[in-house]
Amino acid sequence: MSKPPLTLHLAAPRGFCAGVDRAIKIVEMALSKWGAPVYVRHEIVHNRFVVDGLKAKGAIFVESLADCPDDRPVIFSAHGVPKAVPAEAARREMIFVDATCPLVSKVHIEAERHAEAGLQIVMIGHKGHPETVGTMGQLPEGEVLLVETVADVAEVLVRDPERLAFVTQTTLSIDDTADIVAALKARFPSITGPHKEDICYATTNRQEAVKAMAPLVDAMLVVGAPNSSNSRRLVEVGAKAGCPYAQLVQRAADIDWRALAGISSVGITAGASAPEELVTEVIDAFRARFEVTTTPVRTATENVEFKVPRVLREPA
Repeated sequence: MSKPPLTLHLAAPRGFCAGVDRAIKIVEMALSKWGAPVYVRHEIVHNRFVVDGLKAKGAIFVESLADCPDDRPVIFSAHGVPKAVPAEAARREMIFVDATCPLVSKVHIEAERHAEAGLQIVMIGHKGHPETVGTMGQLPEGEVLLVETVADVAEVLVRDPERLAFVTQTTLSIDDTADIVAALKARFPSITGPHKEDICYATTNRQEAVKAMAPLVDAMLVVGAPNSSNSRRLVEVGAKAGCPYAQLVQRAADIDWRALAGISSVGITAGASAPEELVTEVIDAFRARFEVTTTPVRTATENVEFKVPRVLREPA
């Protein structure tokens, strides 16, 4: 029996960004330099497949520095950590490596500079997300106020409406964030914004590819983890851009084939922490059921690369 025809539209760019690539490389290089086990505070990136692969090589993932022994190296995740964490590691004379994405570190530096200038910070982000916790933790409590929605802007209590700046989580929806920024500027006309957009290039590029792909397809699958902010935003962006069915899947086994019955075109993308290996697995699952034709939807070309910390480039 012949397979039904199906066009797969493949978003480009998709998958790993430079910050995620660097973070994974840091764990692998630390294991190579110091041997197993190496401890990692929080998931190095939000992807179970990646985390399990690093566990198999000897990485131990913990949520607190208190769970790490003094005599083994510890790595801080790509999402960043509050300033108190490396301070505590230094106090305990631990070997530690910071895998914070350089674009997240840029936001940390930005917040500190605003604070030094006497400005209180409003952060646009998701409560409890490790990146938000890390950024807010760069300054004393009360110096960074969190808003998640336009409605929050009306309620936020500031010290001085004339002495404010805002920063954002790097993995937010561009369009949703623009609405919140507009609300902040309307309520606080003197508020200072970042010199350059805080939402990172990879988040922007992946969302733009999804917007271009959405009108072309009957359904869209985003390969990524449920705790990955940028992956979940891709699902939302796809739905808002007009795709009738947009779904997050961790891997091929999660595809709801009944929901895809009768379709002729599917868009596939992947969050910034999802490896291409899982995208290939999803494409192969479609090939097993359909006569597949693939076509790229390219909206940008990425060639960004971040260096790993010097301590990993030096001999043991």
